Amino acid sequence: MIRSTLFIIALLCLTGTVFAADMEITPFNSSNQSPLLQIYGFPHDTGADIVPPGAFRVGLNMDTSSNYTVASTPREQITLDGETYRMAFTTRFGVAPNFEAGVEIPYYLQGGGFLDTFIINWHNTFGLPQGGRDTAPKNRINYSYRKDGVQKLRVDGSTSGIGDISLTGGFSLYDVREADHHDTLALKGAVKLPTGDSSYLFGSGGTDVSLQLCGSMINYSEWGSLGLFGSVGALAMSRSDVLRDQHKPLAGVGTVGFGWGPASWISFKAQLNGTTSLYRDSSLDEISKSAVMIMFGGALRFPGDYILDIGVAEDLSVGTAPDVSFHLGLSKRF
Repeated sequence: MIRSTLFIIALLCLTGTVFAADMEITPFNSSNQSPLLQIYGFPHDTGADIVPPGAFRVGLNMDTSSNYTVASTPREQITLDGETYRMAFTTRFGVAPNFEAGVEIPYYLQGGGFLDTFIINWHNTFGLPQGGRDTAPKNRINYSYRKDGVQKLRVDGSTSGIGDISLTGGFSLYDVREADHHDTLALKGAVKLPTGDSSYLFGSGGTDVSLQLCGSMINYSEWGSLGLFGSVGALAMSRSDVLRDQHKPLAGVGTVGFGWGPASWISFKAQLNGTTSLYRDSSLDEISKSAVMIMFGGALRFPGDYILDIGVAEDLSVGTAPDVSFHLGLSKRF
């Protein structure tokens, strides 16, 4: 997948795509879809842009994630095997100069899915380790965690339902656009409400509050737009229904990424998402280790100023994120 992206970039260079570009470099609107992390109010929107007064930005995001990890110690056993489809409708409205408010409404489908055979063949083709996926039952859902002989988590049936709805807001701290650059800095926050069913891992059963500082620097030249972006923040969580006695109330979150837009209709980008651990009292990486994932891909601009993000994510910190996630995000400003 990485080779394919680099090939496309090289091909554009060879064909002389050096015209001035005005493609904005923005983060992927996505976060870690591990079954034990997706239930909390992690920020999905880490961009520093703020919608102008009276305008709307509407988005529809789709994340398809395949999880497979099995681990055990003398006291603990965990299996996370299944697929999750997260669809989220988002809207942001420019309430006043430098200030926006919005809402995110997610919907989940969870089951055995269909990606196991594809991922096994992909690993075989490139000599990647299977981690036991090739010998496990195909296309099943089994999210299970036992500690000291007590079953603390079990989801083994296909389910669907609405997730935890988030109310969002943002305030622009700095926004300077010149002919050759665009620099932004914004403070963004969200309140996640317990509207999803925690027994199916559609939510945590609690209310979460996130606050983050988001920034970006984009330079424009004859070679197109070059951008850096990042965010840093914190997530405060009320008591969770999931692994309640092991759950931590605070976590740090952050993103960092870069991109290149060789023309006004296309960009390529890569992004790291990280979070500190959300659980304690476990020696399993899947439970207590800080999570890091990488997403790479790009964006396309279509007539009518529709923007389509396309990304693929993998776990850099093994076991703390899905084996692979596919992201599609369509957005437009009105």
